[in-house]
Amino acid sequence: MVSVLILSCENDIKMVKALGDHKVGVEEGKNIESIMTNGGKTTAKLTAPLMLRYQTEISKVEFPKSLHVDFYDSLTTVESQLFARFGRYLENDNKVFLSDSVIVFNRKRDTLWCKELYWDQALGLYYTDKAVIISQQNPRQKIYGQGLRADQNFKWFTLNKIGKVNTGQQSFINIADSLY
Repeated sequence: MVSVLILSCENDIKMVKALGDHKVGVEEGKNIESIMTNGGKTTAKLTAPLMLRYQTEISKVEFPKSLHVDFYDSLTTVESQLFARFGRYLENDNKVFLSDSVIVFNRKRDTLWCKELYWDQALGLYYTDKAVIISQQNPRQKIYGQGLRADQNFKWFTLNKIGKVNTGQQSFINIADSLY
């Protein structure tokens, strides 16, 4: 006598797809304060209300609720400051992408405003190809430009194009800031 047993199995498609899902490990930190040093000397201090660190193929750290950085000179006096509403640090590249109301200013009160800025920590440089506004105190003027390269203490900067950039049109002029 021969017995035949036939079994059928049906997989739930959601369960099969879930087998291939890789859950990203996310570390969360609140009220972050990070001190950066070089040769034992404090060079900068970063503060942020929230930090998310993603453990993926490309390790990255995000500051989704703003960040503030104080940069110090050799005497630990604040040389310049940086603010942004969002930041993403790519650990392997040692670069930070800053966006949403980026402001950098130095102790001379020269100020940079832009929507997006990259900070190369290894070289100590900022750069962008986006529109920027720079307000200088001496001489008192406001400079509009497109594309920028500057040191992280904002002692010097170079603009790719100078002038106000309008949507669809470009008119390049240097406009002095009003005293009133």
